Amino acid sequence: MPETPAVPDGKRPTLADVAARAGVSTALVSIVMREAKGASAATRERVLQAARDIGYRPDARARLLRSQRSRLLGVQFGLQQPFHADLVEGIYAAAEPAGYQIALSAVAAGRGEQRAAETLLADRCEALVLLGPQAPAARLAELAGQLPVVSVARRLRSPIPGLEVVRTADDEGARQAVDHLVGLGHRDIAHVDGGLAPGAADRRRGYRTAMNRHGLGEHLRVLPGGLTEEEGASAARALLAARPRSTAVLAFNDRCATGVLDVFLRSGVTVPGDISVVGFDDSHLARLAHIDLTTVGQDSARLARLAVGRAVARLEGEEAAAGEDVVAPRLVVRGTTGAPR
Repeated sequence: MPETPAVPDGKRPTLADVAARAGVSTALVSIVMREAKGASAATRERVLQAARDIGYRPDARARLLRSQRSRLLGVQFGLQQPFHADLVEGIYAAAEPAGYQIALSAVAAGRGEQRAAETLLADRCEALVLLGPQAPAARLAELAGQLPVVSVARRLRSPIPGLEVVRTADDEGARQAVDHLVGLGHRDIAHVDGGLAPGAADRRRGYRTAMNRHGLGEHLRVLPGGLTEEEGASAARALLAARPRSTAVLAFNDRCATGVLDVFLRSGVTVPGDISVVGFDDSHLARLAHIDLTTVGQDSARLARLAVGRAVARLEGEEAAAGEDVVAPRLVVRGTTGAPR
């Protein structure tokens, strides 16, 4: 192989650098990198080895922008939501084999959903996958009028033309949690509510339905809560002050449940000895050894596959199943639930 100058420190290797290293033309390197016809197997391997030697990586985003299509799926997610991280991991796994790349845009305290979506549109994303969107239906309809949109983990009261929905049966998940606690012998079961968050109304309804089905309507107790540890902690303090005190609590999600657990720990209340706690999502947070949270699991991998599948089907002109995809939840029993004293 001919001797070539090294690539200067800090300079990103280019096609010309690869060509010089391999002793071929830049045009031939371009053919190899595009996996186009016109290069022998031996030459192809020589070029690829030269690229590896100098650390060359094709600029996939630039290549896409030069084409008529971007083949980008835009994903809007909540930066502070552990379950959204699990969904994003599954979306990457589903999108790449389908020939699509992912562009992420976070919703954070100082960055709302509108800004997050606008960034994805500016990146020439061909479709949007919105994780737990809280935007009004009119805003979702506006987005769906521009490009294919898939809403994940939110049930819509009325269908929106062009908007696909993939979600968990949240009400069934809450019923599973209550059934589990009743099976352990609990009767005074409280629910820390999710407010206006996606899925909150269904989980609240599932809790009420299950309590009434077990003849425990008089023990219904719904406390204001939310998605965060702080909101879970506030609800836990209210639970400890109430009389009679509940022996079990179903929190809106795993983050909320960790806030509940923290207050109980600091107050000398043992879990599950004094109070059992159930979360919702089965996010990576729940699986941490020191938390070991009993929770209602959402199948993040399947939700992600279905969401990507619906987006890709729309983009490729394929017929997608009508309506919405509703995925069954599953109860995951760990160390925070037990029989009441």
